[in-house]
Amino acid sequence: MTDLVRVTVDEREVHVPKGTGIVETALAAGIEIPVFCYEPRLGEGIGACRMCIVEIEGIPKLQTACTTTATDGMVVKTARTSKKASVGQNATLEFILVNHPLDCPVCDKGGECPLQDLTFRYGPGNTRMTFEKLTFEKPIPISPAISLDRERCILCYRCTRFSEDVSEDGQLVARNRGAMSVITTFEDEPYSGPFTGNVTELCPVGALLPTQYRFEARPWEIQNVPTVCGMCSVGCNVNATVREGKVKRILSRNHPEIDEGWICDKGRFAFSHTRAADRIVDPIKRVRMHGFEPVSWDDALDEAERLLRAAQGRVVVALSGSETVEQAYAMAKLVRVGTGSHEAMLPEEVTHSLDAYGLPLSAIRDAQVVVVLGDVSVAERAPIVDLWIKAARRNGARVLTELDDHAVRGADRAVLIWSGPGGRGGATVAAHAERLGLAGKEGCGAFYLPETPNGRGAADAWAAASDEEPAETESVGLLIVSGDEAANDPNVRALAEKAESVIAISMFHGLAAGWADLVLPGTSYLERDGTYVNLEGRLQRLRRSAMPPAPDELAWLSQLASRFGVELAPHAPMVFAELSERIYGGLAFGEVGERAPLRGYLGAPAHVEAPPLPEPEAATEGLQLVCYKPLFSGPAVERVDELQFQRPPAEVELARADAQARGIANGATVTVSHNGTSMQLRARIAKDLRKGIVRIAREHAGDLRGTVEVSA
Repeated sequence: MTDLVRVTVDEREVHVPKGTGIVETALAAGIEIPVFCYEPRLGEGIGACRMCIVEIEGIPKLQTACTTTATDGMVVKTARTSKKASVGQNATLEFILVNHPLDCPVCDKGGECPLQDLTFRYGPGNTRMTFEKLTFEKPIPISPAISLDRERCILCYRCTRFSEDVSEDGQLVARNRGAMSVITTFEDEPYSGPFTGNVTELCPVGALLPTQYRFEARPWEIQNVPTVCGMCSVGCNVNATVREGKVKRILSRNHPEIDEGWICDKGRFAFSHTRAADRIVDPIKRVRMHGFEPVSWDDALDEAERLLRAAQGRVVVALSGSETVEQAYAMAKLVRVGTGSHEAMLPEEVTHSLDAYGLPLSAIRDAQVVVVLGDVSVAERAPIVDLWIKAARRNGARVLTELDDHAVRGADRAVLIWSGPGGRGGATVAAHAERLGLAGKEGCGAFYLPETPNGRGAADAWAAASDEEPAETESVGLLIVSGDEAANDPNVRALAEKAESVIAISMFHGLAAGWADLVLPGTSYLERDGTYVNLEGRLQRLRRSAMPPAPDELAWLSQLASRFGVELAPHAPMVFAELSERIYGGLAFGEVGERAPLRGYLGAPAHVEAPPLPEPEAATEGLQLVCYKPLFSGPAVERVDELQFQRPPAEVELARADAQARGIANGATVTVSHNGTSMQLRARIAKDLRKGIVRIAREHAGDLRGTVEVSA
């Protein structure tokens, strides 16, 4: 049972758990204490800005509320009731503003700046300072995505603390001392990594700002649309800042169980792919002898109907896993009900056996043992999960890269995570969890990290669309490629060569226009209404933030379905109402909510027996190659200039033991070979790799597969 202490704040008495900070204690009493440097997600307060000073009875000097904890009988007076604290707070603000430029009208933080707000609410109405302010070179691009204005910096150290204590990259540091202290990157290198953009939101002034948003909008011109990021399977909650129908920036929207208010740089900066120069805005049809030409929507639907009716073999739909649940259901209903032979080509394995081990992602932070299996870096597959793992390690958890049955069984809270290439990863981690008895054990669970944002939702929607079994046939009469991720998949392209005809749904020219018979404009997740299912199995609401340059997929799918006598609504809420009865227990579209809870699936048992574990692979000579899809890759990232420096270099990652055995130093140029194929890459020693495994990004692996040799 938690010990409570009695504290009086500005003559209001409250009871709070022992050890609660004074800032939170005051909030419990309904009183705000202003802060700049304090941010609970960064850990304990450091008292750097001194804005939160209060008077505590029995202590002669003013104290910082962020570094002081509540004790029984404590009497606290804030600047509201203490003249001493008020004078100190005014002096603090005056000191902060000594060298701060008065450029609010041109500052991108103006209108939503904590320094502005607190100065008006707590500071003096004028200044006594008449000397010239310090000036610095500005703005400094600490990366292509982030600019630094040192004149505005108030040295709160939020950014350096995030870099050191949360993302743990250690790249942002404070240099010099006193009035000449500045924030910079280590050795002035570009600030890189999966999470750099978070410092632009942490900064309480306009010192660190995203370059994409510079001079793009003002607070009174914008709307913030609450939605969900569709760039990976985590499903971070975000706000899309919209001006005149266009997305101008992405901000975090703290969901404490999923993302804790952090988002990765891909989710933050890749939104500008919606304005790519090669965006497809009209249907494109192959015309013999003349290549491709734009056609009207009426002609495009006529052609799509003709191709569907003319298909002599299977109608195969290659799903990207980025479709909304409603889009996947609509596509499935059209094909499964409107044609006699059909098949879905899912982007990856989907298993329901993990439902018995479901937990919110925040449970990783509280685990005693975290086992990461699968040999693909978690930061590349689901970056926010990597932050939860780092938080767990800071809390004292053991983080293992190989399964230790004794360690897992001996822990009260154990979490298994599979981050690996394709195959049966979800079923495998579920089988391990079943074998170790984690089902129903509080604080214990298992996660599979998919490659796609909504693979589970798309697969469930496809299965729910119809109970009819497809007719048996070998040939592929028509291939429907849904989305740019599928169009970029070599397996889909190989299948396209065998198909009699191909319909592609794509956002960009060049991905499918060379080999499809009909190309229909696609949309981004920012241009859709609907729902996504994240890696936890959590159903979340996606809201349209910007208008697409072409009709939404549901609109033309509805028209096409009507030609086959299939009833299909053109709006996401209506489609969801139909499929919800089959999957989500009749949950209403409006009840999905802006901050969705982790619900169970309809009819999901409390315990699911996982399939048997696969047979272990036979030992082979050489090193096993794992090819992975990097976080900063794919059609969207390729069209965002600010993210190009984040794309993976041509390198091969090795375990330290394998590098030492071959005399390979970190950064050395090595030869990677297999069956007469070889290439030269830079070597990098990775701490999270097991012995016997090497890792190369798909875009740099060429034809290398299976077992390879690496030599200096």
